[in-house]
Amino acid sequence: MKKERVVVALGRNAIGKTLPEQKAAVVNAARYLADLIEEKYQIVITHSNASQVGMLRAAMTELSHLEPEYTTAPMAVCGALSQGYIGYDLQNEVRTELLNRGIFKTVVTLITQTSVDPFDKAFSRPSKIIGRLMDKEEAEEEIAKGNHVIEVEDGYKRVVSAPRPVDIFEIDAVRVLADAGQVVIACGGGGVPVLQQGTKLRGASAIIEKDMAAAKMAHLLGYDVLLILTEIDKVYLNFGKENQVALDQITVKEAEQYIQEGQFGIDTMLPKIEAAVEFVSAAPKRKAIIAELRDALDALDGRAGTVII
Repeated sequence: MKKERVVVALGRNAIGKTLPEQKAAVVNAARYLADLIEEKYQIVITHSNASQVGMLRAAMTELSHLEPEYTTAPMAVCGALSQGYIGYDLQNEVRTELLNRGIFKTVVTLITQTSVDPFDKAFSRPSKIIGRLMDKEEAEEEIAKGNHVIEVEDGYKRVVSAPRPVDIFEIDAVRVLADAGQVVIACGGGGVPVLQQGTKLRGASAIIEKDMAAAKMAHLLGYDVLLILTEIDKVYLNFGKENQVALDQITVKEAEQYIQEGQFGIDTMLPKIEAAVEFVSAAPKRKAIIAELRDALDALDGRAGTVII
């Protein structure tokens, strides 16, 4: 029987933060991804990039201070850079793991651009903290450039918007490569957010929630399953409290009720649940699964994680 087609979204724990952490983390992630491929699942992979984007922007900003002829890199450029170097490590480790198992498949990373709506309300309410800690002078420089800054405990940090993904410009390339049997890594970090202006695509000063982009990609590909891999084994009610309850399966209606109750952390589980609801609601017979990285194969086989139907 033909296995399901799955978009796999890797969380921060699967990627790491620093370069050495990333090198080690993707070796580990590759083993679990190879398990899925060995079991004949057709997978397209996406991943987080939050730490990497902040690191790249901080490095480029510091370079601009040391060498004035080098300008600070825009958010869109940092997003594209992060897709490239995370994909470089991840595709090589997945390739190595597959070859060690006697499986011959091309693994490819696509620099992917995600369309956003210029009138998205998120642009007027930037909320995602990025980059390094700044002093007051540096914060004022950012404000002078038209960027948003908030004061935190020890200084200042930049905040950017998180608009919803509308379309993925390279989706046809993702589909063709995946259908040809290649393992595709796409929409890393949610994809580079872009605004379409005539025939041009212009980078937006924003980030896209990785899980929302994964849901959009799975929808556009017409896939059966969205598998969101994270640091915890299941979705919980009252998470972290004495009365926490693990959920094996929930419906979209139940998930929406729990969202209204404020059961999920804004920057942790909530984006995953919202992505799952959006994907499952868009077409019949779909499911989304939220599970721990090491349980990836068991989750697809119904033995682990939380299923949203």
